[in-house]
Amino acid sequence: MKEPTVRTQKIHRNYLKLRLIIFGGLALALVIASYFSESLCPYDPYLQDLGNAKAIPSAAHLFGTDRYGRDMLSRVIVGSKTSIYSTLLLVGFIMVFGTMIGIFCAWSGKKIDSVLMRISDIFLAFPGLVFALAVAAALGGGVHNAIIALAAISWPKYARVARSQTLAQKETVYIKAARLSGCGTGKIILKHILPNIFGPILVTAVLDIGTMMMELAGLSFLGLGAKPPIAEWGSMMSDTRNLLTTHPWVTLAPGFAIFVSVVIFNLLGDTVRDWLDPRNGR
Repeated sequence: MKEPTVRTQKIHRNYLKLRLIIFGGLALALVIASYFSESLCPYDPYLQDLGNAKAIPSAAHLFGTDRYGRDMLSRVIVGSKTSIYSTLLLVGFIMVFGTMIGIFCAWSGKKIDSVLMRISDIFLAFPGLVFALAVAAALGGGVHNAIIALAAISWPKYARVARSQTLAQKETVYIKAARLSGCGTGKIILKHILPNIFGPILVTAVLDIGTMMMELAGLSFLGLGAKPPIAEWGSMMSDTRNLLTTHPWVTLAPGFAIFVSVVIFNLLGDTVRDWLDPRNGR
């Protein structure tokens, strides 16, 4: 009776492994390609050719050209570096910072825990993107300020995940045994706590990449992120939005790039979550 169940679970595990390889490979290829984006551009993304402005998509210009005659494919390719690496930097920062705060809260005791969690409640009480707009506007816009604005509203979720996981691990038998064996706090956190809470935090981070990418693009679209002529997908859509009805390819090209990137990272996040689910390892 158990053979079909074991066989089915093995097939499901292999399917998850295949998905992880495919979507992980696509995400890695996207990151590597964006790093070498300047070398992959068929044209200079900043070279203006007014005689070829607003050209329709063709063999010479697959995504057409913008109002200044700049090749849209080249601008989309070179804009990937700003969009993707800004997102990865943002997610990496809030993951590390939020995890540190969460572990510190769970380990320090009720008073510090209560104070820091109430601070996180204040950040969570505001609508996220609205608060980010206010912070970015106060800082004056720009990619770095947009990252700071989104980081200010995004760290509490990681702090709460890390806190809840640390509290669950804190009272386990192996942690008590580590204390009795003479392990210090730092060693217990690094050797025992972090490896056991890293799974949920990693899943949260990977699933957050697509969301952060869209929010960064949103801030740029509203003029609070990257500034022209810097090639960044959100600012490119903002700069060409008045051409949407007459020359839609100019606006749709960076929008399509955002769509593809977000789908890849979201599918990767779903696959990582399923892969790390303990029920799939039985």
